[in-house]
Amino acid sequence: MKKYLAEFIGTFVLVFLGTGTAVVLGGYTGGTDTGYLGVLAIALAFGLSIVAAAYAIGHVSGCHVNPAVSLAVWMSGNLTTKELGGYVGAQVAGSFAGSSFLAFIVSSSVTLEGFGANGYGEMSAVGLDLSGALAVEIVLTFIFVLAILGVTSSKATSHMGGLVIGLTLTLVHLIGIPLTGTSVNPARSLAPAIFAGGDAIVQVWVFIVAPLIGAALAAVVFKSLFYVKEETGIEVAGASQNTPNVK
Repeated sequence: MKKYLAEFIGTFVLVFLGTGTAVVLGGYTGGTDTGYLGVLAIALAFGLSIVAAAYAIGHVSGCHVNPAVSLAVWMSGNLTTKELGGYVGAQVAGSFAGSSFLAFIVSSSVTLEGFGANGYGEMSAVGLDLSGALAVEIVLTFIFVLAILGVTSSKATSHMGGLVIGLTLTLVHLIGIPLTGTSVNPARSLAPAIFAGGDAIVQVWVFIVAPLIGAALAAVVFKSLFYVKEETGIEVAGASQNTPNVK
């Protein structure tokens, strides 16, 4: 239960601070200096949230805070099926808690609106279509999860996991925010879409399915191409139990 509570808290932090920053800044507003600064600020909010959560709860649950990451760790053999279900349930609950608190903040303001939902078409800042949104989310999640599996696969680099993972999340947000708002995390997308309603609910399947595909591809590629042995002779595939485990 400590692991699940940690995942709940970590996902709450990610969703509230990440989508909250997007709401406060009004999202991406176009190719202006203000727009680009907004993208950078939102990207850093998501990335730094992961850094903070990783070093706070990584030693307890591995700080997945993302069903796509948990799926990849399960595919790598470092998470049981029962734990996978518990992790995903805790992450979804944490996401709803984060969006609920954001809803309270929004309702207490006379100017704030929205919940940081992902989208394509008219909901994309650049009008990205469905096929583009699917491709973007699959590729960005693949990059993100591959980095997670790589940095946590060795004791020599796992201590840097929180920083590397946070910076990678920041990186994928820099390009992804104008395109889809950047999901790479089904839990991050589900609650904001439910709270936003309308087209956000209709489109949310993309931001659940595509990240899971990208994560599964990353797990397969990592295990088949980058499966290594530590100097001790112990085989690893994505780190110790409950990867990523930041110590």
